Amino acid sequence: MAKIKKGDQVVVIAGRDKGKQGQVLEVLVNRGRVIVEGVARVKRHTKVGQSQRGGRTGGIETVESSIHISNVMLVDPETKKPTRVGHRVEIIEQEDGRTREVRVRYAKSSGKDIS
Repeated sequence: MAKIKKGDQVVVIAGRDKGKQGQVLEVLVNRGRVIVEGVARVKRHTKVGQSQRGGRTGGIETVESSIHISNVMLVDPETKKPTRVGHRVEIIEQEDGRTREVRVRYAKSSGKDIS
């Protein structure tokens, strides 16, 4: 199970964007990388073309590039500082008397659950 998921608030701990915070836009699981909003921005040169309505598209665009997942840490929802992520198994009693196990992520520094 991944420690960082789409939508998490993270802080960059290494690289040229060290210290920046942003929201995870995408997790590339097979490559072990994440795309974070406003971090690792690069220029992309796209071919100039025409859209359906006749407008021009293309040119130089600035987009987010991926960074390695080890270079980001989750932000603690309580202290707003970087924290490690832990997992614990909670047993939930259902209405019909059965129980089921649910894995919950939590911030190791404060112990608060991470949604």
